Amino acid sequence: MAIRTHQSVSGFVASDPQLSHTERGDARLYLKLGIEHYRREEDNSYTQLETTFHDLIAYRGAAEQGAERLAKGDNIIADGHVREYSCERNGQLREGEEFIATRIGHDLARTRYEVDRSLRTRPVRDAAAFEPPQRTAQPSAPAMGL
Repeated sequence: MAIRTHQSVSGFVASDPQLSHTERGDARLYLKLGIEHYRREEDNSYTQLETTFHDLIAYRGAAEQGAERLAKGDNIIADGHVREYSCERNGQLREGEEFIATRIGHDLARTRYEVDRSLRTRPVRDAAAFEPPQRTAQPSAPAMGL
């Protein structure tokens, strides 16, 4: 089976993340994403080029988590796709593109933080209907001695 791939972007959060809701009530996150560009020179050094800024949008869970965990200046990586759009504002036709993120996270190569590996609890909708899965002990494989 082929590896499924997606478009992704990496950059920094250039604006304060803004959480709003769609007409259907879904969470919607908007932020400006800054992307630094570099050119490799013949002597293997790099010259920084002009930084570009792009709209990044996320919906539902990614929006809620992004609003909770991201701040202006954070280095991030987002998975998703580019969407082109056109709209009319004040009689003017506006065209552009935005990155629709389905997943967003901090860039591990550029961010220092600690990971909380404690078990997450899921919200229980109906406590009477909830029954935790039964765990059975599995026999361990015999150790291979040399």
